[in-house]
Amino acid sequence: MSPLHKQGIFCITLAAISLYSCFSQGQQTSSQKPAVVQPGAPGTPTKKLPASTRATLPPPSPADVAFMQDMILHHAQAVEMTAMILTHTQNQELRSLGARISSSQADEIRLMKRWLAAREESLAKEMPPMPGMDMAREKMPLMPGMLTTEQMRALRNAKDAEFDRLFLQGMIQHHEGALTMVKDLFDSAGAGQDAELFDFATDADNTQRAEIRVMQAMLKKESPEEKQ
Repeated sequence: MSPLHKQGIFCITLAAISLYSCFSQGQQTSSQKPAVVQPGAPGTPTKKLPASTRATLPPPSPADVAFMQDMILHHAQAVEMTAMILTHTQNQELRSLGARISSSQADEIRLMKRWLAAREESLAKEMPPMPGMDMAREKMPLMPGMLTTEQMRALRNAKDAEFDRLFLQGMIQHHEGALTMVKDLFDSAGAGQDAELFDFATDADNTQRAEIRVMQAMLKKESPEEKQ
């Protein structure tokens, strides 16, 4: 083997050793726990925090918490209404609409429950004690748009075309109440600033506005005046 060939092999060997060394150092560095750095206020240095440090969510607005708690109950009634459809009507268009409403609002209930749990908030409002009042028997005011006991009873007792009409009227009322709740949230000082809640409330508003238009068209089509 010529000296030139020996020199070439030696250079290739050195390059391979250097590459392995760099790769090994990179592996060791990547296995180390990353530092948690807390940015300082303007004019102050950053701080290195322990690797065990966990991010904490900012405290939510009381109006945000109340909105989520109320909307869980509000959505629950809508899901209860859609559960009647399969046994009360053969209207395929209404069945399809009800399935979409049930699926979306059930998903949103889970989202709202996760949001409250992540902030260590109760899933339901705590009612203050009221001396001399039996809270179990006292009727509490309904949230905007929610159907009364009488309306829900009428819906359960209805069938076919009558059920379709009562369902559409009731769900339009229900959706319009949800829009009022969203508006009240954003009208409250300091509320609606949480990014996840803002996205949820905005999406719910847009979705329910669209569904109201669909139900109004269906109701108009089912109206006896339109069939004459």
